Amino acid sequence: MRARMALLVSGTVCELREVKLADKPQAMIDASPKATVPVLVLGDGQVLDESLDIMLWALGNHDPEKWLEGDPASLIETNDGAFKYHLDRYKYATRYDTDPIEHRTAAVRILLNLEERLSHNINLLRDERSLSDIAILPFIRQFAEADRAHFDSLPLPRLQSWVKCHIQSPLFCGAMVRLAPWQPGQAPVMLGSEHAH
Repeated sequence: MRARMALLVSGTVCELREVKLADKPQAMIDASPKATVPVLVLGDGQVLDESLDIMLWALGNHDPEKWLEGDPASLIETNDGAFKYHLDRYKYATRYDTDPIEHRTAAVRILLNLEERLSHNINLLRDERSLSDIAILPFIRQFAEADRAHFDSLPLPRLQSWVKCHIQSPLFCGAMVRLAPWQPGQAPVMLGSEHAH
């Protein structure tokens, strides 16, 4: 989702291919043997298969909202490292054979730091959204959706408002387009084009 939002804000038009991870198309595996989403195949054949790399590539080409300006990597590193670690073990406790409450508690400690940041600005770094906001948002949303009543009960009013504001934004809604899984030979569905269908 975060890669799609960066592609949209940068004005990058690309073909979307929705995949069902239980039935990965051979074209995806051929492009990226890692076979995880997202995968972006550039015109020159270069493959980007990490969402943050796709974000940085798209914004490196065109960054109209200046998301890259003054963005500390530490926020995204904490999100993609410690927070995601605890999120996965909270959401998928049976897969990891762990205590979900222990991991939920550890994740909340990280969220409290974000709540504090939001006491200074509308977004994590400044009033305007930045790379950090969009890179972190999908993971905070996943945490919230794992147990909405619990998330809503936490002493995180600024973070709760921040999530709500972002998931109701035209950017997020534009990135959330749901598609049927891609099949070879189907008509392309373009992201970032007014001709998208």
